[in-house]
Amino acid sequence: MAGSRTEILVGAVVLAAAVGFVVYTAQATGARTGGGSYALNASFRSLEGVSVGTDIRLAGVKIGTVSDVRLNQETYRADMVLAIRDGILIPDDSAAVIASEGLLGGTFVEIDPGGSPFTFDPGAEILDTQGAVSLISLLLRFVTGKEGQ
Repeated sequence: MAGSRTEILVGAVVLAAAVGFVVYTAQATGARTGGGSYALNASFRSLEGVSVGTDIRLAGVKIGTVSDVRLNQETYRADMVLAIRDGILIPDDSAAVIASEGLLGGTFVEIDPGGSPFTFDPGAEILDTQGAVSLISLLLRFVTGKEGQ
């Protein structure tokens, strides 16, 4: 009988730990139940480090994800579709910047809000964009002392 209680107790602890891991994973990855999003478009010179699923942040808070990335064969720029969580209104003079969390950190898209009282409509294009900066090319410029392209 004592062995049975121990097995039940150990099973309950394992089950609680599994539920805790599931909840933590859902929070860490930004998984949400329900709620929709709307699309904004942006075109960048370089999307180095960005792919579908990359976070979109405003003031450091995740507000969406990158839902599509493709090469525009007419302009030779990378076009991106940003899925912004419903209820978050972005001023129509905002900028989209590809940023890094640090030297070894991941890449994300930062929305730098403008001051306009008007907001982007779903499907609108963010015209003010800043692409990824290659760390290797910056280091080469520093080491060689040359101004590069």
